[in-house]
Amino acid sequence: MQIKYNNNIGINGIAHIALNVSDIEISKVFYKKILKLLGLSLVHESKTSCYHIGARTAILIQQVKNKKKAIKFSQNNIGLHHFCFRARSKKDIVKLKKELINLDVRIIRGPIDGPWAPGYFYILFEDPDKIRIEVNYVPGKGVLKKNIKFNPSIDY
Repeated sequence: MQIKYNNNIGINGIAHIALNVSDIEISKVFYKKILKLLGLSLVHESKTSCYHIGARTAILIQQVKNKKKAIKFSQNNIGLHHFCFRARSKKDIVKLKKELINLDVRIIRGPIDGPWAPGYFYILFEDPDKIRIEVNYVPGKGVLKKNIKFNPSIDY
């Protein structure tokens, strides 16, 4: 069910996600390969960051300011749990798995069906800091389709 509010702003997606990483050089290698596979283009690179844009999405990767205070990422801490890109087809996710294996990326699970919406299909993997990245495909309008409900499963 789509909730409609009076005088809503009506955002148009998420413009960018900024990730702090423990070692920018290692993360640049990872993200340059992965984000290129996903169709994003590198538009900026410096000693401390890189910025990719594509498909109305942007990802900023930046060196954490204080390496001594930095701890490895855990999705069980307050803050980011994971982030998810939306694919255009199930075939794209299957193709991505092959590329992730070739790049020796740690795949947590998938590609598999998920219970949250009819046709939900996804893969979940980790970056060098263990930040989890999902790529999913949901056909049609997903849970915004009339008479379709979000299935929280045991996760939510």
